[in-house]
Amino acid sequence: MPVIVLEARDFISPLFLVRTWEVLTGCTTFSLVASLEPSKLNKSSSDLHHHNTFRIFCMFTWCFFFTLTLLIHILSVIQFHSLIPISWKNLTITVAALGALMCLSASVVFPWIIMDNQRVLPRPVAAAVASFLTFLAYSSESYVLCTRAHEQRGYMGSMPGLLKTLQLWGGCQMIPLVVALVYGFPSGVHSWQLWASGVSYGVCVFMSLVTLVVILGDFAGRCLLPFDRFLAAFSLIGVLLYMVATVICFTKILQLKDPGQNPDKSAELVIMETVVASITLLAYTVDLAFSIKLLCDRSHA
Repeated sequence: MPVIVLEARDFISPLFLVRTWEVLTGCTTFSLVASLEPSKLNKSSSDLHHHNTFRIFCMFTWCFFFTLTLLIHILSVIQFHSLIPISWKNLTITVAALGALMCLSASVVFPWIIMDNQRVLPRPVAAAVASFLTFLAYSSESYVLCTRAHEQRGYMGSMPGLLKTLQLWGGCQMIPLVVALVYGFPSGVHSWQLWASGVSYGVCVFMSLVTLVVILGDFAGRCLLPFDRFLAAFSLIGVLLYMVATVICFTKILQLKDPGQNPDKSAELVIMETVVASITLLAYTVDLAFSIKLLCDRSHA
């Protein structure tokens, strides 16, 4: 079968340009960070576990989305995406939106890692700038895809679909936060609180991944239950679990304020966990409202 490539005018289209921008800045970012010695990121050994965890998280984010974007870019150029048994329009908007959110997190977390360094080094600063440019590139692609017609952008380009991307982002942020809190167990915080929060986040991440697989694989018609009820049930479970996790987070903040406790990085991690949990809870709540509205509209139709 002959290979079909894009026409000449497609190589100057906004979509082609922003994806090229993503590949270049993403490669630049993880290459700069990979060339750094761990000792140059932080000279304090007390926070070594925290910094190693978040450094791995940032490197995984940049490398993972660089690989995905490069594959999407190549398949788009040679026009082979129609041979892949997945929903291409849902895949591209999901990668763009989730890539924007994850690169934004990495652009915030990585400077936080290098802030403990006593002197500013050029390569970490350049990596932080390149990461922020990568975030801008993914945001631009998300905007380009979301401004298309509804048939071209797919379900994940709608408001409920973007909310599900935000939910997956929130769950992904909790993985390094919980791991860092387990390594640097803060005084005043009970172990059952970390376990309860971790289980809640894990169940929600699993539900988000199942939803994403069903949507990308066009398996909605094969579900035992109607897909809208399936989504409503997942949203309700997510609201309940994140309500529990958010209450636990605020409880941990109050426990960290006990007299005589030495401030450390664990306090910052608990605050970060609380902020992300609150944002994700809001996303699940709005998504549940959309699901209920859809069910009511269909019942009255």
